[in-house]
Amino acid sequence: MNLINVNDVTKHYMNGADCVAALQALSLKIEEGNFLGIMGPSGSGKSTLLSVLGGLSHPTSGRIEIDGIDVYSLSVEKLSDFRREYLGFIFQSHNLIPYLTALENVMLPLVVSKLTSAEKQRRASAILDRVGLLDRLRHLPQQLSGGEQERVAIARALVNQPPLLLADEPTGSLDSATSLQVMNLLSELHQEGQTIVMVTHNRDNQRWFDRTVVLRDGALAEDSDQRPGNLPKAM
Repeated sequence: MNLINVNDVTKHYMNGADCVAALQALSLKIEEGNFLGIMGPSGSGKSTLLSVLGGLSHPTSGRIEIDGIDVYSLSVEKLSDFRREYLGFIFQSHNLIPYLTALENVMLPLVVSKLTSAEKQRRASAILDRVGLLDRLRHLPQQLSGGEQERVAIARALVNQPPLLLADEPTGSLDSATSLQVMNLLSELHQEGQTIVMVTHNRDNQRWFDRTVVLRDGALAEDSDQRPGNLPKAM
């Protein structure tokens, strides 16, 4: 079953007087439970595609459907609700609030939920336990290592139990050992059924994906399904 349908999506930016085509008539179907890697050279449109998938950047043309919902037909308020319910975001820079503890950072997406304060704390604690940080609940970001901060960011992305996890270069600022820990964690989540779309420039990460697409100049250049019985397809 397809969770995501990208239908003939184009995204143009204005750079001064010049019009830059970040995405060009891109179509893509992503199955539920897929661990999809998006790769390509700098400026190929990787992060733009992730932003469009995440409801953060309106396409110039085309349509994005997630779980049958036409994302960009939603009102501003409904789009905000959709992002909160359906999507978890992980960024390279972590984006943790420096004066909040790990627990408080993870609880942030639950602010508008109807859960009691105790229920929010229980859920956030359980997710931090899941990522191996139960003993770091009261630590501030600056008291955590880079890998620990990334795991807090992953926990925050998961706390609303979203169907789709979007990760933009989550290992980009980490050393190789810490990157391995993060990729192992994402792989475990994937094995449990989590759908993950991850942008990366690191080809070493490709072994974790069950499918990889490569973008060049905003267009789909390669699409390889790495699951058993599937062969790479040239575009």
